[in-house]
Amino acid sequence: MPYFFSWTGLWVMLAGVFVFGQSITLCYHRLLAHKSAKVPKWFEHAMVVLALCSVEDTPGRWVATHRYHHVHSDEQNDPHSPLVAFLWAHVGWLLVYNPSTHNITTYQKYARDVLEDPFYLKLEKSSAWVWIYLVQAALYFAVGACFSIEMGWSLLIWGVVVRTVIVWHITWSVNSLTHMFGYSSYGTDDHSRNNWFVALLTSGEGWHNNHHHDPASASNQHRWWEIDVTYYLIKMLEFIGIATEVTPPRHKRMAMQAERAIRENSVTNA
Repeated sequence: MPYFFSWTGLWVMLAGVFVFGQSITLCYHRLLAHKSAKVPKWFEHAMVVLALCSVEDTPGRWVATHRYHHVHSDEQNDPHSPLVAFLWAHVGWLLVYNPSTHNITTYQKYARDVLEDPFYLKLEKSSAWVWIYLVQAALYFAVGACFSIEMGWSLLIWGVVVRTVIVWHITWSVNSLTHMFGYSSYGTDDHSRNNWFVALLTSGEGWHNNHHHDPASASNQHRWWEIDVTYYLIKMLEFIGIATEVTPPRHKRMAMQAERAIRENSVTNA
């Protein structure tokens, strides 16, 4: 509808796709689900608030489902394998109640470390996440309304609603497209693929076969042209002192272990 369109709203939406998308890829996925790096709690909590503005579930449930996926990837118990159907992997699995993943036992088994945080546990036990989304929507409208009511509606529709839906589909494309289309650099026990298109949309998450080969790594970039913007952001956070204990790729970890063993052996022999 032309009434809701503005170039400002469009640019705010595009910026929001990146910023709020990173709250999922960097925070929910690499920091919480795989512990690829450590950041201060204030920073982690702030990113989780941004993630809640994308309405992709609370951190405990998101992490539990994702870790469950890794354990059962493309098997019968995988909650969103495209071996069922493309649309099932992309969105259908979200529309059906799954007792295997939505229960206390699964949360305690796969996300106990997350739920030990009082802030995250409170999010599980309350509807605070709903209010967080509504408050940010109201803020977008209020900022735009300072200029005009039309601008308020434009920022609300494009900056919040359209942005939310686009971030959804970008995230879902990792579950669907990267388990169907692309190339495999490693022989994993699933159908994960490296997909350049999804990698472009997700700032590096599309190198999914690399990720399933080495889930602990903060980087999905195993070749020079497999650009991983999310990893570059983690390294930037490390450079300015926010991120610590950044987990390097497996081959670098193995090289470091070999070098450490050589040093220890030299000391012992001496």
